[in-house]
Amino acid sequence: MTSKKIGDVILDVKNISLRFGGVKALTDISFDVREHEIRAIIGPNGAGKSSMLNCINGVYAPQDGAITFRGQAFKYMNSHQVATMGIGRTFQNLALFKGMSVLDNIMSGRNLKIKSNILLQALRIGPAEREEIAHREAVERIIDFLEIQAYRKTPVGQLPYGLQKRVDLGRALAMEPQVLLLDEPMAGMNVEEKQDMCRFVLDVNDEFGTTVVLIEHDMGVVMDISDRVVVLDYGKKIGDGTPDEVRNNPDVISAYLGTSH
Repeated sequence: MTSKKIGDVILDVKNISLRFGGVKALTDISFDVREHEIRAIIGPNGAGKSSMLNCINGVYAPQDGAITFRGQAFKYMNSHQVATMGIGRTFQNLALFKGMSVLDNIMSGRNLKIKSNILLQALRIGPAEREEIAHREAVERIIDFLEIQAYRKTPVGQLPYGLQKRVDLGRALAMEPQVLLLDEPMAGMNVEEKQDMCRFVLDVNDEFGTTVVLIEHDMGVVMDISDRVVVLDYGKKIGDGTPDEVRNNPDVISAYLGTSH
């Protein structure tokens, strides 16, 4: 890891509990995320990792606890409000528009930034035209950054899986989020695709200054790129610290890493 300046706490998760009927998905989870860090959430299948992200970005409303973003606490916030505040998200199962081009998919991530009304946008007159040009320039920069210039006009459904994941990342970046939630960005990828995605995540963090919260199963990836790691097991927190601290935590070893590690 290159040395970088980690800032103050930007996202603070306090005593979050989430239940579905009698099933406890999360129990009294607390951790924080500091500005400009890469914060990993790991744990076995069913540990509650995606549920935790869903609480942060407003998909689920936890029964207990609160989440504070830049000093503003919220308990019940829908996904649109969270996105407007500056928290972006990619999903484990790609939710791209398969029939639309790469450019148009990434452009859809700019919706929150568009100020002019639908009529002006349709007519493309005055401020709306200038605004669209500015948004397209921003999208083109993202396309260049992700090295997918050759596929700008290609329908996303025709792209290999690894490139579709890149487009998904691009759409999230188009929102210009302060915090980017990545739900298993490398799932289903081969080694080369994982290496590319690792590089892009590190570059997003470094060049854009974006804070990253990452769920990932590949322990090599987590230990290589994360500044701090929080470990969940059966909806409870069993470890929290630097990659080395987590790697040597006996609870984590027995629950997740296996004693052979």
